[in-house]
Amino acid sequence: MINLVYNEMIKIVRKKRLFIIMGIIAVLAALFTYAQVKKYEESVKEAGTEDWRTQVQQEIINTQNRLSSGGISGEWKEFMQIRVNQQQYYLNHDINPSAPGAPTFMRIFAENSIDLLLPLMVMVIASDLVSSEHTNGTIKLLLTRPVKRWKILLSKYITLLLSISFIVLSVGILTYLVSGVALGYTGWNLPVLTGFTVNGGQLDTSQVQMMSMWQYLIMDFGLVWFVAVVVGTLTFALSSVMKSTASVMGVMLASLIAGAILANMVSAWDSAKYLFMVNLRLTDYLSGMAPPINGMTLGFSMTVLTIWAAAALAISFFFFTRKDVY
Repeated sequence: MINLVYNEMIKIVRKKRLFIIMGIIAVLAALFTYAQVKKYEESVKEAGTEDWRTQVQQEIINTQNRLSSGGISGEWKEFMQIRVNQQQYYLNHDINPSAPGAPTFMRIFAENSIDLLLPLMVMVIASDLVSSEHTNGTIKLLLTRPVKRWKILLSKYITLLLSISFIVLSVGILTYLVSGVALGYTGWNLPVLTGFTVNGGQLDTSQVQMMSMWQYLIMDFGLVWFVAVVVGTLTFALSSVMKSTASVMGVMLASLIAGAILANMVSAWDSAKYLFMVNLRLTDYLSGMAPPINGMTLGFSMTVLTIWAAAALAISFFFFTRKDVY
């Protein structure tokens, strides 16, 4: 099995996709760091001071003005009101929610890339792990080896898990190194609040607790890794069923984009909470953002994603071990 995994890793490394993904992440980290710096400068200019309390108060006032202006949908108004309540809670407890520093940028980058950017990076690796054997005409040669089919497929899946772990680790390291140039490398022990919940459109702070930034980041990136594994497993299943890599990428790309759209439109469609793409933003539960559909919790979303991944993995092994190859 070790030799099989080693051979699969060589295939991925030779395609240089992991290095391309690292380059993309580094470039995006630099762009987002610049945007973060400009946003901070704009906040200082608008508030007229570098005091974060004044800046947060100004943000609260701006949001409240938007809420009173009208012309805002009910869902967006609820989201903005929850955001105001969160900012006020941070202000009352003298905790800066956006303290400058590379660790804070790591948290922001992970939370904003969990449902689309990182799944796309994983999809690039997982989409052709099996289907490429058909495309390149090497599937017959692969299956004539004196190794059982399930071992071949398992080695490919283990390789996928290793690649996903490498991508998530790269995100953490690259965002820290790149953003630290402009934002500084300190802030690992900054206090962060978590445990916010939303009940009936109202922010519940009864379970809020404070932890250090490094502890919060471990939880954040753990959820990011979990989502990446689920998306990778689903893509892996499609790659086992379909012979065309382009078809696999098309189906997954459409699903991920549909999920990003549905998350803002499905509040009245209760059954949509069982779709995997609606449950990808697990980090929102840590930060206390309102779920797409009332009643959704972290445990529920992780359960739904686990079921989807388990079903996809079972399907991939069933088809790969039983289908005929001509």
